[in-house]
Amino acid sequence: MQPDSPAYTRTAVVLHWIIALLITVGFTIGATMTDLHMSPKKLRIYSYHKWIGITVLGLVLLRLLWRLFHRPPPDEPMPPWQRIAAHATHWLLYLLMIATPMVGWLYSSASGYPVVYLKLWQLPDLVSKNKVLADVLVQVHATLAWTLFGVVMLHAAAAFKHHFFDRDATLRRMLAWRRP
Repeated sequence: MQPDSPAYTRTAVVLHWIIALLITVGFTIGATMTDLHMSPKKLRIYSYHKWIGITVLGLVLLRLLWRLFHRPPPDEPMPPWQRIAAHATHWLLYLLMIATPMVGWLYSSASGYPVVYLKLWQLPDLVSKNKVLADVLVQVHATLAWTLFGVVMLHAAAAFKHHFFDRDATLRRMLAWRRP
């Protein structure tokens, strides 16, 4: 464990913002791709969406591993209910950032469309082709994605509230990083 510091480590900051960017792009693609007419372009966009999801899954698992050995900076002073809400929201974000791409991968497998990561590696199917299961999983995936979107918006709103109203360092510590 590292000593307490007012900012996150460089690795934590980089992972945070890369994951945030990928989730934003992946969500935007996912929210619009289903309305496209079947074409090579649509299949390519679906592939991009899958690649982003698998990348987010890998980076989140790496972020969790990093967090096991690198303690986050201490919380800013705040009422206990806010501290509990902040920690619960962070763990909910981790859960959703893992569950959403995992269910997407399950859906892709159940639909009979393999996930070929970056056109290089075909990932194993997690379940056999099953239309009934695929119909359920696509709804679960969408619900998880919209829930993740809502929790991300709540997370961002809380960061801005701390920055602009409470005027504490909550947001600044994720915008800067401590020296090694």
